[in-house]
Amino acid sequence: MDLRPSFALVCAAAALAACGTRKPTPEDARKFMDDAEQRLLLLGVDQARADWIKSTYITDDTEAVAAKLDERAINANVEYAKSATRFDGLPLDPVTARKLKLLKLSLTIATPADPKESEELTRITASMEGTYGKGKWCPAGPESCKDIEDLTKIMADSRDPKLLRDAWTGWHAISRPMRKDFVRYVALANKGARELGFKDNGAMWRSQYDMPPDDFARELDRLWDQVRPLYVSLHSYVRARLRAKYGDAVPASGPIPADLLGNMWAQTWDNIYPLVQPPNADPGYDITALLKKRNTDWKQMVKYGEGFFVSLGFDPLPQTFWERSMFLKPRDREVVCHASAWDVDTQTDLRLKMCIQITGEDFLTIHHELGHNFYQRAYMKQPPSFRNSANDGFHEAVGDTIALSITPEYLVKLGLLDRAPDTSKDIGLLMRRALDKIAFLPFALVIDQWRWKVFSGEIPPEKYNETWWQLREKYEGIGPPVNRTEDDFDPGAKYHVAANVPYMRYFLADILQFQFHRALAQAAGCSGPLNRCSIYSSKEAGQRLNAMLEMGQSQPWQDALEKIAGTRQMDASAIRDYFAPLQTWLDAQNQGKPIGW
Repeated sequence: MDLRPSFALVCAAAALAACGTRKPTPEDARKFMDDAEQRLLLLGVDQARADWIKSTYITDDTEAVAAKLDERAINANVEYAKSATRFDGLPLDPVTARKLKLLKLSLTIATPADPKESEELTRITASMEGTYGKGKWCPAGPESCKDIEDLTKIMADSRDPKLLRDAWTGWHAISRPMRKDFVRYVALANKGARELGFKDNGAMWRSQYDMPPDDFARELDRLWDQVRPLYVSLHSYVRARLRAKYGDAVPASGPIPADLLGNMWAQTWDNIYPLVQPPNADPGYDITALLKKRNTDWKQMVKYGEGFFVSLGFDPLPQTFWERSMFLKPRDREVVCHASAWDVDTQTDLRLKMCIQITGEDFLTIHHELGHNFYQRAYMKQPPSFRNSANDGFHEAVGDTIALSITPEYLVKLGLLDRAPDTSKDIGLLMRRALDKIAFLPFALVIDQWRWKVFSGEIPPEKYNETWWQLREKYEGIGPPVNRTEDDFDPGAKYHVAANVPYMRYFLADILQFQFHRALAQAAGCSGPLNRCSIYSSKEAGQRLNAMLEMGQSQPWQDALEKIAGTRQMDASAIRDYFAPLQTWLDAQNQGKPIGW
């Protein structure tokens, strides 16, 4: 049976008044929102249960059921969001006004009212994502085909410049067929966004952040300007080390070729750490070895993560978490091993989905994912509309904030390490983290900067690829390894572009996690280097963290930020504080060498 809410149902939910000739009233708006909240909550729980089964027991049937319930929930959300526009301009109480705003902003794409155009947009988005998912590089016929997982490993491990260039070029060819569809996608997405009252689809995305869309764009550039000097220092050092490895393939000054940075999109550079690591950078311990020495099993790994939050004053996880989570890869079926934190009923049914291995990487991942779970539980008392993070960057930032507290001192407190090494050994640790966190920032900025300009019409279709590389050079100092033309469509070689997934949340999370960490470290009374501060066992830090978590999305993110950091403005200076020892070291290494591009 098709359970998608019809237009008649939506009108009934609005007490019919909004659908008739009488002007809607504030009471109509409250009734509409109450009904929408409860209906979408029920649909969302059904959707989450089906998605959980699909992810932990992959069959054609579980995929089909999940797809049907996903479609049902999404369609209901779209219809409610569009119906909510009839209450625009009414004098509403603050809670109802915020709920209606969040309802309209919950969409990443709004299909046009015209049924044919709605169907066309849905088909195009599915087609582009499918083209990406089926993408392969076949250098010597069908038997030689490599998918993105194969190519990711090549980019990470190979040091053969010809193979890296061929793999990069081969993968970026898969998005060429998307170009025509992408042009039409932009037109239809803009039409749907305008029907909801937004200037274009990019403006709709930027409106999620509790400030005028254009102000938000300027805010991002301000944050980037704060951290850019550190990025330039890192870029210049890495370029010199890559030139020492690859010779004239890397210029002495100018952009770094995108295929030599260890990642298909050059978005993180940690895979080339062996090529750029500082001398004597070994901190003297290996978390994987420490865990195995203690015969740590999967349950103890998760208990370490839970114990971190309990030490801050949070209650332990519910028994159902241990009964319903997936901690290990089953032997009898296919599952999605990618780690994720689940809040199935938006109340107490918290779960972790992971195929845990006893490694330092999974130790860190568990702490990160449980950050999501404890956030989810903290805001469960809010109305359904507010059971989310303050903005989409906060959820990822909280998990990463906890991971920043996995310091040598924390490992000593767990008994995994006898004593913390001297801080002089930190340069290698900071370098590896900078190759991940700092290298990522300008890439995360470019992905949506480009799309916003496309949606606004500032970048026309005949300049899609040219302006993509102009922005990448401007912000990242990265260039293509081979000549590119407008026959190419290199943005589409990144999943989030092909699949209509906004990217700015990742930039914000990268900024906010260091701001959160600095504020919580101060609350914990840490006076040493910021990169050595852990908030473990600090009830003061826990209280400050929980005060922000329990707000959910009930107030603008500026209010939530003030709770945890004592300021209403995002501030990237915490990143400079955290990496200060590395900045000093990099500047010394860069003496007498070209800086910038």
